[in-house]
Amino acid sequence: MNRVDAGTLVLEPQLSAHAAELFDVLSDPAIYEFENAPPVSAVWLAERFARLESRASPDGTEQWLNWVIRLPTGVLAGYVQATIANESTAHIAYVLGSKFWRQRIGSAAVRAMLAELASAYGVQTFAATLKERNYRSLALLRSLGFETAGVNGSDEIVMYKRSAEALFGGA
Repeated sequence: MNRVDAGTLVLEPQLSAHAAELFDVLSDPAIYEFENAPPVSAVWLAERFARLESRASPDGTEQWLNWVIRLPTGVLAGYVQATIANESTAHIAYVLGSKFWRQRIGSAAVRAMLAELASAYGVQTFAATLKERNYRSLALLRSLGFETAGVNGSDEIVMYKRSAEALFGGA
């Protein structure tokens, strides 16, 4: 798994060593407005990150790719992640602390991850599932060219995007 340069940001492969620093970011209650809950402790987060360091599901059918987002100041802003369940499709997600919203950090980080997934892992299609009322995530994904694919349950939507390599035959 590569370190990814994203302009002034850097995506570092997520390690358990990042847990203490990222715990403060992930404890921000604003980021749980639409779903999930903050981690219960830095120790719990370190244990979770340690399990994810295998970069694969226990049965080996999925690749789990997780990067932390490091700002030029050295501060962690959040993370981006992808699950590759077959050779050409990745399900993506991302979390940023609220003090980093509306600064184009999320779009730069996700854009860099998508490019890495296409070039290093051969991903051709990207999918994201989100709460329909999560207007910030919806705007971010639309700004990156994602389109609504359908409804998943009563309050979630699925968005997708085809990679430029898939559309134009590669670089």
